[in-house]
Amino acid sequence: MPNRLAKESSPYLLQHSQNPVDWYPWGEEALTRAREEDKPILLSIGYSACHWCHVMERESFEDEVTAAVMNGSFVNIKVDREERPDIDSIYMRAVQASVGRGGWPLTAFLTPDGRFFYGGTYFPPEPRHGMPSFRQVLAATHNAYMTRREEIEEGSNQLLAVLKGIPGPETGTAPSTDASPSPEVALASTGPETLDQAARYLASQFDRPHGGFGPAPKFPQPVTLEFLLRYFHRTGKEEILQMVLTTLRAMARGGMRDHLGGGFHRYSVDDEWLVPHFEKMLYDNGLLARVYLNAYQITRDPEFKDVVTSTLDYLLDDLRDPEGGFYSARDADSEGEEGLFYVWQPQEISAVLGEEEGELFSRVYDVTPTGNFEGQSILHLARGLEAFAHADGVPVQELQSRLERSRSLLVEAREKREHPFRDEKVLMGWNSFTVRALAEAGRALDRKDYVEAARKTGAFLLDAMREDGKLHRSWKDGDSRIPAFLEDYAGLGN
Repeated sequence: MPNRLAKESSPYLLQHSQNPVDWYPWGEEALTRAREEDKPILLSIGYSACHWCHVMERESFEDEVTAAVMNGSFVNIKVDREERPDIDSIYMRAVQASVGRGGWPLTAFLTPDGRFFYGGTYFPPEPRHGMPSFRQVLAATHNAYMTRREEIEEGSNQLLAVLKGIPGPETGTAPSTDASPSPEVALASTGPETLDQAARYLASQFDRPHGGFGPAPKFPQPVTLEFLLRYFHRTGKEEILQMVLTTLRAMARGGMRDHLGGGFHRYSVDDEWLVPHFEKMLYDNGLLARVYLNAYQITRDPEFKDVVTSTLDYLLDDLRDPEGGFYSARDADSEGEEGLFYVWQPQEISAVLGEEEGELFSRVYDVTPTGNFEGQSILHLARGLEAFAHADGVPVQELQSRLERSRSLLVEAREKREHPFRDEKVLMGWNSFTVRALAEAGRALDRKDYVEAARKTGAFLLDAMREDGKLHRSWKDGDSRIPAFLEDYAGLGN
């Protein structure tokens, strides 16, 4: 029997609408019940493309026994962090401050008036690797709330006081997780020396062999890369430009990029940008397309131009709503397995391309019998095409043409697989990033189709997602709801 989430428009909330958990959406109804019944709140935050959100749902939220414990001891609230970045930001900061890391699914236990007192991220159904089971966590938190109320109240108030002095993370464009580096840089002023200090800090964190900043897991950080390109333009410091170009080439050649369909996955779990977390997010791709465009305008490197066009073409082909907006994401999973849609085996390649072309493609994109991801291969370029062409004694253009034909055939073959779930809600801020990328790329690359797409999407945002002069955050199937946030106004105004 459906729970209260069945009336929501968020694809993520609708995914949980058949759970035996008595879920509420965030709102006054749930908060009032918690206060009236003096029950703690169990707040679960995630998003539709989140792999570990799906795992926790299968293991715990679909389990009748676990659901009965949740329903008996807590008022349970589900939040789509993409729809409500405000709520996510508050409780993510609380979890990070209390346990030292964060991520999704975010699991937070609150007092009836909404103050955080315990939390974490994913909890397994059985104890493992030093982690308690989710049922153990439920029992312990409920017992603590019933028997140590004064201690919980005092701890919540102390944490609240600490959080008031901590700047909040950005929402939407740079997810705050245990895997997303977000160091605090102490800046003494707001003049050019501030930019110098930021650039020096990033240089100290730069991974020279592989690109990117800091250790794995690595996020693309397009805003950081754009800052460094602007810093290079201001200062002419060649080493800054090379940091950016090294990173962009590594991401473009690695498994982070979908070499068949275009676009980028969300982040890499390793230093070398090989194994991604396979979600595809609109905001990543809209922002990255613009960074690669800027790099192309500086260097005129055709590799960067190819990344721009393949990324924007992907967004137009796969994430475009007929009304004009762009959908939010593609899931990491299909058929219950992470990345299954994107990985290959040599025999699959040869079955589509034939032995000769299949051998060439597998060699260039490192498809091997042993694989690089759970016995299968993520496509990536171990080196540039020029090196392969030189080794084979063929012109680069000939190699590129052969690979282009092969990619086209493999895309057709891949289309027959079960596609990952697509989150078809339209978000104002994320669409704004994409509009800007399309408009700038259209002008720079003389692509009238990009310019027209930017115009159509901009008109859609101002028509379907604006009411009485005020913007909305989210739209799906004609239903526009949730007031816009600063990110949305800033994105559209930019």
